[in-house]
Amino acid sequence: MSQLFLAPMEGLADYVLRDVLTRTGGFDGCVSEFVRVTGSVLPMRVYERDTPEILDGGRTASGTPMVIQLLGSDPEWMAVNAARAASLSPYGVDLNFGCPAKVVNRHGGGAMLLADPEQLNRIVSSVRAAVPAGIAVTAKMRLGVSDTSLAIDCATALAEGGAAHLVVHARTRDDGYRPPAHWEWIARIDDAVDVPVIANGDVWAVADWQRCRAVSGCADVMIGRGAVSDPFLALRIRGRVDPVPSGEEWPAVLGLLDDYLRKLQARVTPRHEHGRVKMWLSYLKRTWPQAAELHTAIRYLQDSRDILEVIAGAMSGIGHRETLANG
Repeated sequence: MSQLFLAPMEGLADYVLRDVLTRTGGFDGCVSEFVRVTGSVLPMRVYERDTPEILDGGRTASGTPMVIQLLGSDPEWMAVNAARAASLSPYGVDLNFGCPAKVVNRHGGGAMLLADPEQLNRIVSSVRAAVPAGIAVTAKMRLGVSDTSLAIDCATALAEGGAAHLVVHARTRDDGYRPPAHWEWIARIDDAVDVPVIANGDVWAVADWQRCRAVSGCADVMIGRGAVSDPFLALRIRGRVDPVPSGEEWPAVLGLLDDYLRKLQARVTPRHEHGRVKMWLSYLKRTWPQAAELHTAIRYLQDSRDILEVIAGAMSGIGHRETLANG
């Protein structure tokens, strides 16, 4: 069976949502939101805040291995910080060369580095030299900035720099998240490099996963927004639950929402919990129409306690929660 990974999703999949999504089961690993590297060595409190899995051996509460992702453009500072990150998470250090966010790209980070394959190579080479040999250094890239003309050069630069594997999001920076994902380009990259390639982009359902593997030629797949829209997608791919979502699963989804909000409340510095739940519901609406109804019901609520009451009411209205949420 191929491996499935939960993608890093800046501004969406923080450690709380990573915990909830990996607890449903089916994932072989996950990657943190990027930790930004500038001109200093990041203090321990940054990792404890953004990647608290380090306090549990580098695993989520469900036991899923977590890799710390770093984002930056200076080879020396990336190397120093990668060595620190590697001491905190034994499952590897991932380097972000795919973030399309304007605030990141303005400073020459993320996907903007795809315009300079030589710099990619310098960064990965420096990081690889600084990280202990037994810990993997990996990289996530897109197909380019505005076009795919340097896609093969970038992938080759990363592989030759020492990346143990590449995750390829099958769009350019300018494509953003607009469909379609160009899985055929992942196949070209896979043919061009001597390291494993993991396919990423537009996997929303079991049928998408099947087509992605067929077109890309990759056995392993990383899932991002598809898993946020359907928390049981990895289980569907594994054949552990029905391959097509149904209304009978909604009680289990409510259970996940309730768990998510309570975990948000329990954070050391709780903030914007109501917004996080509404954001997740905006994705769940793609899979379950009941999510749209719930989103409308809590749309103007600002207090997470009020939202929990609405969720509790929805749960009591449809009976005992299903056990599906426990995988």
